[in-house]
Amino acid sequence: MESHNHPSAVEPFQGAATGVGGILRDIVAMGARPVALLDGLWFGAPDGHFRRAVAGIGHYGNSTGIPTVGGAAVFDEAYRDNCLVNAMCVGLLPSDRVQSAKASGAGNLVVLFGATTGRDGIGGASVLASQELGEDDGDKRPTVQVGDPFTGKKLIEVSVELVESGLVESLQDCGAAGLASSLAEMASEFGIDVRLDRVPLREAGMEPWEIMISESQERMVAIVRPQMLDAVQAVCARWELPCTAIGEVTKSALLRALYEGDVVGEIPARFLTDECPRYEIERTPRDEWPQPSPRAEPVDKRWIFEQYDYLVGSRTVRRPGLDAAVLRLRPSLRGVAVSLNGPAAGERDPFRAGASAVLRAARNVACAGGEPLALTDCLNFGNPEKPEIGWELEQAIEGIAQAAEALRVPVVSGNVSLYNETDGRPIPPTPVVGCVGLVPDVRFVPSRWRSGDAVLLAVAPEDSLAAEAALIRFLWKAAPLLSLAHDVGAGGLAHALAEAAGWSGGLEADVDLPDEPRRGAAVLAIAPSQVTRLGSKGFVQIGQVP
Repeated sequence: MESHNHPSAVEPFQGAATGVGGILRDIVAMGARPVALLDGLWFGAPDGHFRRAVAGIGHYGNSTGIPTVGGAAVFDEAYRDNCLVNAMCVGLLPSDRVQSAKASGAGNLVVLFGATTGRDGIGGASVLASQELGEDDGDKRPTVQVGDPFTGKKLIEVSVELVESGLVESLQDCGAAGLASSLAEMASEFGIDVRLDRVPLREAGMEPWEIMISESQERMVAIVRPQMLDAVQAVCARWELPCTAIGEVTKSALLRALYEGDVVGEIPARFLTDECPRYEIERTPRDEWPQPSPRAEPVDKRWIFEQYDYLVGSRTVRRPGLDAAVLRLRPSLRGVAVSLNGPAAGERDPFRAGASAVLRAARNVACAGGEPLALTDCLNFGNPEKPEIGWELEQAIEGIAQAAEALRVPVVSGNVSLYNETDGRPIPPTPVVGCVGLVPDVRFVPSRWRSGDAVLLAVAPEDSLAAEAALIRFLWKAAPLLSLAHDVGAGGLAHALAEAAGWSGGLEADVDLPDEPRRGAAVLAIAPSQVTRLGSKGFVQIGQVP
């Protein structure tokens, strides 16, 4: 998962669309085929700006043929001037074919393939991602990248074929800071000479520094053995993608940029990666919390995922709209449950924000019958140079870590988005967490309640991370017996029951509402004859479906 917050604040359609394109290429760079997208959207209101971001996500995902199967949409006045657009992607590959991103083999070629390089996106990482927003936002539009999803689709197919055919030694996406960052990461253990005058351009008169840091979309860099170059170019030609050898791997441990034979830049690659400057930021606990926005009424969000093709690829077993989606791992009957979640709107305690994001995402997966296997996160915060924001970031990370340890689930990847402030007003601490879980048999995924079902409420027995983890474990183990399982989210129990009824075709249950759960909870439905198979602890019956 990664963010495209500042570009989306400046130009919502292209900002959100290229956020999707970038996360797709991250998955492709591992040698995997993308099979699902999820998006996390935190906005001030479901206004025109929000609708443009939704349109951008649909435009890129639908055009590339990758289903958008889930996500989160939160509306809070605190995000009015600095929206959050977090994109998550899940891909599949054989475990013995994970692709390296490091250069190897002195004399091997550095090959750039995909779209041509222009001035769009120059300064995206430095001008947008590393600065607060202000009144001159419109002046920053040229730093927003422009995406081409149809070239993105070709790039996916070419990259997967090159990896499956064994034609590349390593693969890397051209993301933030363009060739500068991708080549620095590749060169960290060997060295690379890049000849910038060989890079195919779409604009005349580009300076070497512009070519080096351009963030033009839909580009990949591969390390290729010289004898494989013709085969690599043949694959790219079949998909009508430019493919050019722009440099070579060296033993120098340097990243060197050359232009028309002259060295125009040179630095030990390790200074940009493992040995880059590090510094401790000052951290000061907040004396008082900013006043949260008034709690908004729950909004019907079905229209959002209706903009997306969530069935393309023929894997989707459980559609978006209730907790996690489920995708089948053909040809087996196993599946993966995938979810994305964050803290409740109005949450200002950063530790609780981090822990609750993990628990909410994992409960979503468990309610779909998945055993949580792995987490990814995107940490969205204000300016960390301010001591109170540095403290928020530290606390949220600790909350994520403790919740993950309680679940015994690793955090395997992540992204940080900082400087989310406008005219000095920071966003609330907003760690967003994605979870992937394994479903043993997609034929037994909880679906919808049926007439005669008993309606149960399962609640964490005490206010502790261990108790929350125990609830999640109970949910995924019980799932094959259940007609329905639904997490009680920020809208409360009554809203969760209404969502369950809507998901079940409008069939309502007769329920005596208990006190509002103050900890993790889920609504369950099960045939009365099966209740005893759940054991005697962890739930109470609150009603029945007539």
